[in-house]
Amino acid sequence: MSTVAKEDDTDPRVRMWEPVGRAVALLLGPYAEVVLHDPGTDRVLAVWNPFTSRGPGDPSALGELAALDPAARDVYGPYEKVLADGRRLSSVSAVLRDAHGQPAAVLCVNLDRTPLERAAAVLSAFGAPTARRPEPLFEQDLSARVAEVVGGHVRATGRPAERMTRPDRLAVVARLDEAGVFEVRRVVPVVAEALRVSRSTVYDLLADVRATSERS
Repeated sequence: MSTVAKEDDTDPRVRMWEPVGRAVALLLGPYAEVVLHDPGTDRVLAVWNPFTSRGPGDPSALGELAALDPAARDVYGPYEKVLADGRRLSSVSAVLRDAHGQPAAVLCVNLDRTPLERAAAVLSAFGAPTARRPEPLFEQDLSARVAEVVGGHVRATGRPAERMTRPDRLAVVARLDEAGVFEVRRVVPVVAEALRVSRSTVYDLLADVRATSERS
């Protein structure tokens, strides 16, 4: 939705920045309001996708531009704003200067954070801490135990099993041996499959781990 005051239809600032305001509003859909302000009269020149009843000709309440931090180089934000209905916005304001370097207009983009906050809440709920695993239910599940150790190493190093180096595999086999996994019969094929290596390689790795342990 676009709102432009009829009396400002001929304003060169509106004509110049209307494509920008409309483009940003279209890109961010219903979640962004774009407002063009006149810093000279402190009035709204144009609004694209308005969030409130504020429209062209209404007070901008921008304050004094001279009081802004010059280090920001005419772009301020993102900063937080809150609407009367409780929605929180992330806002950015840009001072648009004329050919003489004087402030000609101020373009503000207000992004409704509500959908982002809802999505974050959903993701946070999925990632919430879980209850401790009931070990009696899993103590005989060799695949789960092996996968837990191998998967932990993958997460820690960022290298999947097929790209592990020999030191990586030695570290995994050492952890599995410490956990007593190799005391269980028929576990070597499970470890070999998880590490993407042959059974003979697993036996070789295990022998190397135990030899190192004996030497230390």
